[in-house]
Amino acid sequence: MFLVFDFRMKKHRIASKFRLRLLICLLTFGVLFSCSNPDSKQDHEETTIKAIPPIAFDFDQIRERGTLKAVLDNSSTGYFIYKGQPMGYEYDLLSRMAKDLDIKLEITLTADIEEAFLMLNRGEADIMAYHLTVTKERAEHVSFTKEHNEVRQVLIQRLPESWRQMKEHEIEASLVRNPLDLEGKTVHTRRGSAFASRLKNLSDEIGGEIEIVETEGEIDTEVLIKRVVDGEIDYTVADEDVGMINATYYTNIDAKTEISFPQKIAWAVRKNAPELLSSVNSWLGKIKGTPDFNVIYNRYFKYAKSQRLRARSDYSSLGGGRISPYDEELKQAGRELDMDWILLASQMYQESKFDPNVKSWAGAMGLMQLTSASVEQYQVEDPFDPAENIKAGIRFIQWLEKYWEDKVEDQEERLKFVLASYNVGQGHVMDAYRLTQKYDGNPQVWEDVAFYLEAKSNSKYYNDPVVQYGYCRGREPVNYVAEILDRYEQYKLFYSQPEGADSLKVTSSSD
Repeated sequence: MFLVFDFRMKKHRIASKFRLRLLICLLTFGVLFSCSNPDSKQDHEETTIKAIPPIAFDFDQIRERGTLKAVLDNSSTGYFIYKGQPMGYEYDLLSRMAKDLDIKLEITLTADIEEAFLMLNRGEADIMAYHLTVTKERAEHVSFTKEHNEVRQVLIQRLPESWRQMKEHEIEASLVRNPLDLEGKTVHTRRGSAFASRLKNLSDEIGGEIEIVETEGEIDTEVLIKRVVDGEIDYTVADEDVGMINATYYTNIDAKTEISFPQKIAWAVRKNAPELLSSVNSWLGKIKGTPDFNVIYNRYFKYAKSQRLRARSDYSSLGGGRISPYDEELKQAGRELDMDWILLASQMYQESKFDPNVKSWAGAMGLMQLTSASVEQYQVEDPFDPAENIKAGIRFIQWLEKYWEDKVEDQEERLKFVLASYNVGQGHVMDAYRLTQKYDGNPQVWEDVAFYLEAKSNSKYYNDPVVQYGYCRGREPVNYVAEILDRYEQYKLFYSQPEGADSLKVTSSSD
């Protein structure tokens, strides 16, 4: 009798809930959307991953291609630029892995986690290096690497407006400390994240409704945290380490209320790429627990003061809009040279890391590392004065452009000759140009000329009759050109993003 009654009551409650849900759907979304399954949002990520079968492309093919493609997000733990330097926990680990595996790293950025899963299966990315929670549902469709961290999920909430004048117990009383108190609250998360799934489970566990708003598209967790800071939303969820980092530089938020047990954080690869998975796992197994791994981890998760400075800096892609203190001067110089100022910024970073007072072991000085000959030629009174230094550096670039103008037709190729000449002198580069002609290479193509520039460290070549300037450590200018162009591509991700671009990519050398 009791069982029959209980069944009928449950049936009645289910029917009532269904009618209520249907009515809300009809009023809010219209008839077209009202027919969706109540669990459709929960299944959305799984459907997304299933949407495209994974391409067959494993580590041997990746090696043959020469590039490992990774997708990350622009965040304090993923990938960002700070004072001209690419940074990020995931980025630093990936860069170190690519170097150890002797392969180039190509990075694509997107904050859309669902799009990142699709990119993985489409072959646009080989590894998804997000701060990614390992879940049973995801593991059915992607292969997770060994975890590189374990964290809990925490609630991000705003402190009371007058919290500085309140006592600690008063602040505590105003905050959600018991997950049961989330009943009736609205919590925003990024669509496709493990946070939404956890909140749905928590809602079932507490026997009360938590209104979960899943934000779609290019919105990451740190954007939602900033919305809590600004009072646009009341709550979001983050991994504990990410939450605590943000709490160090947003002093009006709290990230201490745990809503989950510890969960594994890992990267993901395609389900049908066992060789890639084995290679990544082998590397992770070797580096975890080493001083190098600890240095990388501590840089982002332990040294809160440094991370706070990075996040608040005008020269950080996390919140600022500048590459260096000399952006305006570089923009003017770019107009004079008809050259992208962002490329000039990359070259300046290569020369001096934006330090106007630096002097090299060879005596080069200032932001653009002027030699004594350049100082004399361009009548520079103070080589450590930024304005004078930049002006002289730009005049030298203009001269080099004219020097190579009638020798290298293609503008993009000619740029590489100009950069190499700035570093080692046009004489050594011209030697390599003549060697390329002699040995039937193409002197119009930098790759061919770079080969003979490097070869000028070999007596067979630096003693060749066509060589006028003798021995040269040619590997240095070749690396100089590659590093400037790699960094230029990375800068463009943040400082010249095309309108409407959903994701952007950059290739980095593993050297």
